[in-house]
Amino acid sequence: MNANRNSVGWFELYVQDMERAKHFYENTLQVTLERLESPVIEMWAFPGQPDSPGCCGALVRMEGKDSGGGGTIVYFSCDDCAAEASRAQQHGGEVFRDKMSIGQYGFIALVNDTEGNMIGLHSMG
Repeated sequence: MNANRNSVGWFELYVQDMERAKHFYENTLQVTLERLESPVIEMWAFPGQPDSPGCCGALVRMEGKDSGGGGTIVYFSCDDCAAEASRAQQHGGEVFRDKMSIGQYGFIALVNDTEGNMIGLHSMG
């Protein structure tokens, strides 16, 4: 692996109801998702710049691929993860773990989205 790049280059959160999932993520994270053209799957990308720190990704709906219940958690960077957790609950999600300290690495909160996926929210304050 090239030591000059992040370990994760892309992520996909699989969903069953794209409109419901888009509503949840756009309102929780206060972003606008952008449609990516694909002949087989429906994809809506989170805002990002490929040359910036972190990793880009998208919501994806594909026949035969269920959402939820996996062993992987994607963490979204936030200014204050408690604010995003609160908005997640307001938009149909469920807070699994309120904002908690992870020591020198900041704070995290865990929420379940409207599609059964658990996501992480990370902030330094």
